[in-house]
Amino acid sequence: MIPLLRLVLLTLIGLLPLQAHAAALSPDEMQRFVPPPFALGEALNDTGLYRVLNSGGDPAGYAFTTQPYAPLPGFAGAPINAVVVLDRDGTFVDVRVAHHNEPIFISGMGERPFREFFEQYAGKSIWSPMTVGTPYGSGSSSSSLVHLDGVTKATASVRIAHESIMAAAHSVARDHMQGRIAAAAARPDFDHMEALTWEDLVAEGHASHLRVSNAEIDAAFAGTRWAHSDPDASADPEGAYLDLWLVDVTPPALARAALADSTLAEMTRFRGVAPTDEFLLLIEGGRHGLVSDDFVRNTSPDMLGAEQGGLPIALRDADFLVHLAPGVPEGRAMILRTDRRLGFNPAEPFTLLVEAVREHGMITPEIGRVTLELAHQTDARFFIRETPPKPVPPWLEALQNRQADLILLALGLAALVWALGARMHRFAGARHFTPARLLILAVMTGFVGFWGQGQLSIVTPLGVLRTALEGGSYFFLLYDPFSLMVWAAAIVGFVLWGRGLFCGWLCPFGALQEFAHHLGRALRLPQIEPSPAWDRRLKSLPFIALAGLVALVAFAPQHVDTAAEIEPFKTAITVFFLREWYFVAYAVFWLALGMVLFKGFCRYLCPLGAVMAVGGLLRGRDWIARRKECGSPCQLCRVKCPYGAIEKSGRIKYSECFQCLECVAIHDDTKRCVPLVLAGKQACRPRPAAPIPPQEAPA
Repeated sequence: MIPLLRLVLLTLIGLLPLQAHAAALSPDEMQRFVPPPFALGEALNDTGLYRVLNSGGDPAGYAFTTQPYAPLPGFAGAPINAVVVLDRDGTFVDVRVAHHNEPIFISGMGERPFREFFEQYAGKSIWSPMTVGTPYGSGSSSSSLVHLDGVTKATASVRIAHESIMAAAHSVARDHMQGRIAAAAARPDFDHMEALTWEDLVAEGHASHLRVSNAEIDAAFAGTRWAHSDPDASADPEGAYLDLWLVDVTPPALARAALADSTLAEMTRFRGVAPTDEFLLLIEGGRHGLVSDDFVRNTSPDMLGAEQGGLPIALRDADFLVHLAPGVPEGRAMILRTDRRLGFNPAEPFTLLVEAVREHGMITPEIGRVTLELAHQTDARFFIRETPPKPVPPWLEALQNRQADLILLALGLAALVWALGARMHRFAGARHFTPARLLILAVMTGFVGFWGQGQLSIVTPLGVLRTALEGGSYFFLLYDPFSLMVWAAAIVGFVLWGRGLFCGWLCPFGALQEFAHHLGRALRLPQIEPSPAWDRRLKSLPFIALAGLVALVAFAPQHVDTAAEIEPFKTAITVFFLREWYFVAYAVFWLALGMVLFKGFCRYLCPLGAVMAVGGLLRGRDWIARRKECGSPCQLCRVKCPYGAIEKSGRIKYSECFQCLECVAIHDDTKRCVPLVLAGKQACRPRPAAPIPPQEAPA
């Protein structure tokens, strides 16, 4: 068996230089993911980023796949590749999975829960802090933190998907959205009391002013066909074409300095139904005006616009009857509103855009436009700038959400290691050892398996191998700390006992097989005992299965997840037999077979068991005591070993030992261990009396 283990190790090492590359989606494939009325535009780089066009053919956002920007490996070792469609403001239009190898969704729970998870992103902003919920605990209660519902039994997979989506979206935003970053949210401080006048607003820069004379607007159109299309401007060069004031009147201190009480009251009432709206007061005293004659109230102004950070701000008429406070300049007054949820930050600089329009011709006039700009920023003291809650790293969030489970698991594992280590002989020789063992296995099945989802699988070692072959991060292992703790215990077991700690005590499916064995014995079913020759042949199958899976990782990784179904763990433990009938039948077959063939899957097919046997080579000691009589003449331990892990010579084959402790109990039992029984009989046998020396006859 040792040469076979070495062959597997050499295979693993020899495959490390291989590399695999995921194919990028073609434009036709990308178009299928872009929802109407949008269309896919031109490619913007060679990493799968495309412009998205609206129905009029104008730029409306971006479409890209996450893998080139955030190739975080999933549990099968391959990244989860999603297609993301963003609008120009950084709002998710659609997010859909393009390709993944997550075993839990491929043939476990099915694709539907995964698709439903991705559907939650639509309408949410990439600038909002987001976290994935979990069935093991609640997240932050902060109102500014967006929660996405996780998927029970697949929390780690959806966390990896979420991190991939957000990392890729922010990478695209940094490069193609004017370097915009998620700024701290700002909202008006309605408790800020400060007595201000209009003169104070002007002096302190809270009221921005733009005056454009007729001569200046003529100069703006000079050299064009519209240069002489405004005779009023030529008649009064020094007159005001535009005399515009801009004040953010959402903060109460500024509103009281600029508006009359009646308008303040109307704005307060409106705020009750639109608490996230920001109100901008415009006063215009020149010829330009604020809107055209065709303007419809309560709609977007046709000659005004705004932008912040290079991105447009959506403005709409508030439809107020505006009355100004005493001392405020006279002119046409209008209040515009914009929703802060759409990305407007009132504490940051923004620019008001005013469109100057001229016409040339009589029947079909040609329109000429010049944009005038008024920069504005309101002082930060009138706002509350909330520091958004910073989502903790997903691995730390997973630790926090499963803190109670991890503490219980750590205590249980520590107690088990102590019982199997320092107290092993007393534990194995206890009168109620078998009930105690079955109780421990029941806890492993219920708490570690069904509740904690800590059933280890060959998928994890294959994912690690795939990450090594393709290059990437092993960070995905931290997304499931519960299983990682079981892996840590198994690795500690490698050094102390070999494979036995996991295969004999920590594997939930192995525990189910042992329960099946006891049930078969209780029903007095005939037991199958392979001959020594067939036992040796069958015990090579797990290593052949492992070698085949390793070869698939290297040469056909797309088939690994299907081949990994050789394990019935997912069916029996992860999804509790709730899947297609043929998977259920396969798992039930092995449990039923376990009633007549002791732990048949574990002994004769399990590729994870082969990995555990390889890990058992780290064992640093022979922990099962032997006597010189073991094997010759005594064969009791070999006969009683249910795994066939003891040779005729009495030597323990630790690569096949599942740590059932049967031989340990026999070794210390004076009623069962043949050498001890013989020694006891020898000690109890009466010794013959010493002969009495003859007495000498008297002289």
